[in-house]
Amino acid sequence: MYTEGQIGMAEETDSKSPEEVTELLQAWSRGDQAAFDQLAPIVYTELRHLARNYMARERPDHTLQATALVHEAYMRLANIRDLHCKNRVHFFAISAQVMRRVLVDFARSRERRKRGGSSQRLSLDECADLGLSHDDRLLALDDALNALASEDTRKCQVVEMKFFGGLSTDEIAESLQVSADTVLRDWKLAKLWLLREMSAKKTTD
Repeated sequence: MYTEGQIGMAEETDSKSPEEVTELLQAWSRGDQAAFDQLAPIVYTELRHLARNYMARERPDHTLQATALVHEAYMRLANIRDLHCKNRVHFFAISAQVMRRVLVDFARSRERRKRGGSSQRLSLDECADLGLSHDDRLLALDDALNALASEDTRKCQVVEMKFFGGLSTDEIAESLQVSADTVLRDWKLAKLWLLREMSAKKTTD
């Protein structure tokens, strides 16, 4: 959670131009903690937006609340020592990676606490849009993304930014320095690859 002083700067920071935000991000990348203090309201607001979008797809009884997700992601970002941000969109791509790790760590923790019970079978229809709603499915997606990354890093990044980060096609294209058509093609092919990978794993489990 950021401090009262940082909250007081929210209105001023939100009015900064994309160029000013980029300058602050680059200063933070160089180790300027004061720059991060100025960025805090923007970072926290964006993380809240990402968390709300993600949790809206989750089951109503999910024990991880959006506030806790935001706080954990914020703390992890604040403690990154070797962060290299090119611009605002690149930072939000990094935020998507952090959000993924928080969610997966939470799911793995829940799985370790489980006692007995059978795993749910993954249906292609149920996750046709990758809208996973249970811990085991999130973990299956994470495993599949790791496998995809070893074969095609860019496609993995597209899924990560779109699913965990909620970035638009144009934002993803800007971050990866490719065309919007390339992002759409990667997204389509990646979904098919992931669903095939996840279904195959469920079949062998």
